[in-house]
Amino acid sequence: MTDKDIIGREVLVDFGDEIKGVPAKVDTGADSSAVWASDIFVDKDNILHFKLFGKKSKYYTGIEHATDKFSVAMTKSSLGERALKYRVKLLVTIAGHKITASFGLSDRSTHNYPILIGRRTLSGKFLVDVSQNENLVNIKKNTPVGLNDKMKENPYKFYKENYENRNSL
Repeated sequence: MTDKDIIGREVLVDFGDEIKGVPAKVDTGADSSAVWASDIFVDKDNILHFKLFGKKSKYYTGIEHATDKFSVAMTKSSLGERALKYRVKLLVTIAGHKITASFGLSDRSTHNYPILIGRRTLSGKFLVDVSQNENLVNIKKNTPVGLNDKMKENPYKFYKENYENRNSL
């Protein structure tokens, strides 16, 4: 038996009392965690400023966070794209456990989940069972409706229009 809580591939995350029940993707393939942040900048006094989520998010509060305790990391997406991201430690509640975790700040507005929970956050605290909590969070997926139907009409044309020019998806 283990003393670690078992979580599924989706989990709800709280940020204090202000932001509760934010859907997060649990990704054991990702080394670090990330959260959607906006209005990110460093002022002349070397203070990092940011707001959690973006104005179009139902979780956006407009509260500005500021800290002098931050770092930067060069990250690489699963597609091999590199990006420089600021990292901060945030107090969060995951599956009833209050923990301080390191999060990369980035624009996740186009992602299905505004938060990604990676291995460093999970390690020593949680076990992941992907069969649990399937569809716990009812969120809109980014795959356009009818995409497979469009592909079936003419797979070659679909490939030329979408795969060769990835920006069109």
